[in-house]
Amino acid sequence: MAVTGVPSVPREVLFSHVDRLVNSHVLKGSESLCKLLRYLAERSIDHPGETIKEYQIATEVFGRPGDFDPRLDATVRVQTGRLRAKLAEYYALEGTEDGMILDIPKGAYSLSIHARPAIEAGPPAAPPAPALESAPGPAPAAPAKSPGMALIVLSITCLGLLAALIYAVTQRSRTQVAAPASAAPAAVQAFWHGFVDKPEDPLVVFSNAEFVGRPETGMRYFDPSRDSRNAILDHYTGVGEVLGIHELDRVFTSLQHGIRVKRGRLLSLDDAQNNDLVFVGSPSENLTLRELPTTQDFVFRLADSGPRKGDLEIVNLSPRAGEEKTFIGSKTVPIAEDYALIGLV
Repeated sequence: MAVTGVPSVPREVLFSHVDRLVNSHVLKGSESLCKLLRYLAERSIDHPGETIKEYQIATEVFGRPGDFDPRLDATVRVQTGRLRAKLAEYYALEGTEDGMILDIPKGAYSLSIHARPAIEAGPPAAPPAPALESAPGPAPAAPAKSPGMALIVLSITCLGLLAALIYAVTQRSRTQVAAPASAAPAAVQAFWHGFVDKPEDPLVVFSNAEFVGRPETGMRYFDPSRDSRNAILDHYTGVGEVLGIHELDRVFTSLQHGIRVKRGRLLSLDDAQNNDLVFVGSPSENLTLRELPTTQDFVFRLADSGPRKGDLEIVNLSPRAGEEKTFIGSKTVPIAEDYALIGLV
């Protein structure tokens, strides 16, 4: 791994500087980014000139399993881009007097070390936020009801939506454009302030249910009683989830904040411990929701009677006067009416 600008940097000097970065206002509390920075610093000293693979970082830093596929999981690319931006922000703000500058060259997973020039015209401007993954489409289905307020995990559960390619969600990148604070209505700012008052972008977790078959020949849900797990095709998610993530991206942009997008099947304990989470999709497909406390007033169940027996519906456990007991999307093709459940926990 190349060390440029400084002929020889003793280990203790480098790691003293890394400690200063880790405890700075810019990086303090970002456990995953600090872990990545220390890893890159160690490799720069112990294995100079070595090319680090994305797979190495995924498995050794972020705890990804041995079957990690960078084509399906962009964690390393996203986190490296975020760390690169955070380093530039630090040297533009808190680290203007530091004699050493660390950066990550674009297109590489390596740490470069430079000596700050003795005379500078002035501190560089803070860089724009790194590219964020987002999804195209119009607004999501209207919510049915919202229970009590708190500020950690939001679950948005959507019902009865067709499967669609998620490629556009995870592959399209854009540069966040700052919007004036007035762009977001006061109610929107109040609802989301627990997510945007922190420097870290929340993770938007979408479902990707297990299917078997192929799009060109027909697909159905995976049945463990008759299907091999080797036949699973898990590249699809609901149309409503794609539209919902697009709307979330628009809202967070109006709040001058970003979001990161991740498949539910790839969510890790580290992700849950170190990030605010926005779940999109019903617990019938976004299976992680089954392991988390969600709402107590509304639940998803299969209808046990009537003409829609066996279909998924939202059940109002404690209906008040004039409230419906169940909510279920229309059976028409295309869907004419559908429902969503929003819970803030």
